[in-house]
Amino acid sequence: MNTVFDLNKILRPHILSLAPYSSARDEYTGHVGVFLDANENPYGSVTDESYNRYPDPYQADIKKKIAPIKGVSIDRIYLGNGSDEPIDLLIRATCTPGSDRVMILPPTYGMYEVSASIHNVFIDKVSLTSDFQIDTASVLENIRPETKIIWICTPNNPSGNVMETGAIETILKNFNGLVVVDEAYIDFTETPSWTARLEEYPNLVVLQTFSKAWGLAGLRAGMCFASPELIKILNKIKPPYNISLPAQQALLKGLESEEKKNAMVEEILKERAHLRTMLENLSLVIKVFPSDANFLLVRFEDAKAVMSYLINETIIVRDRSRVHLCDGCLRITVGTKEENEILVTSLKKFQSKNVVA
Repeated sequence: MNTVFDLNKILRPHILSLAPYSSARDEYTGHVGVFLDANENPYGSVTDESYNRYPDPYQADIKKKIAPIKGVSIDRIYLGNGSDEPIDLLIRATCTPGSDRVMILPPTYGMYEVSASIHNVFIDKVSLTSDFQIDTASVLENIRPETKIIWICTPNNPSGNVMETGAIETILKNFNGLVVVDEAYIDFTETPSWTARLEEYPNLVVLQTFSKAWGLAGLRAGMCFASPELIKILNKIKPPYNISLPAQQALLKGLESEEKKNAMVEEILKERAHLRTMLENLSLVIKVFPSDANFLLVRFEDAKAVMSYLINETIIVRDRSRVHLCDGCLRITVGTKEENEILVTSLKKFQSKNVVA
């Protein structure tokens, strides 16, 4: 266990004494009464639905449903406007602009770098190995006194693989800043979530999302799991009403349908295996990388030409060919059975026309 981690030492000093904005719903959390405190419209909404009242700023009812599903206590849960919000807030809370640093392990999710750059925070990049695993020695060698956060995406985007447990453990034990493990794709792998080890590592932060397995990308809702002390800090600096009332209502309904989520995941995994087989049988495909996510990273003989052809066929995949270690690669989301067959049929047509030499 990390016995020397002290959250107060990595927070920006003024955050500790910051007086947060106090919303009307901080002063009264009940649901019944004559509400004349928040300058809301008392006559209702211009829509048929009633959206005239502000939502719960801390999403208590949603957290009560998430806690048993994730096996995490309510005081370790933060809900944000997508995972991008806690990514931004973690940097705000810990990194002094123009002074502090974060570390990313490319190729990885791009918002870690974007958010750090927005806040004028220095970014150290330590490449993953050729098989997209963590180079633990290089990570530890590149930690500086100003390093506040190390970002680890697992299953990784865009490569799709799970990071080795031992590597993450080593970093957690030897780094006195935050280790953020982004598990946006955790539902598509049998690897256990790091949420089970939050009590073991006080510097561990885990991100998850409703956008992928739950099929709720349009709601923009993300989950952050961390120590109760850090969750308090995030609640202190977040926007007052960061998740809208319609989104909260939909989340509450969605959390009652975990069986449906599991059934969709099972279908995606079945289609992932089928799509992999079909792609591997194409001569224009050099390699289909192993995946524990809902997508496949595929290396083509001529990714640029394939990408252009697919766009003309109105089949949209993600060009990752310019991303570090991903030269010649396209990232293909696993679609429905019909969508996957349309993709492969188009690739076969492309192949038969000998567009690729």
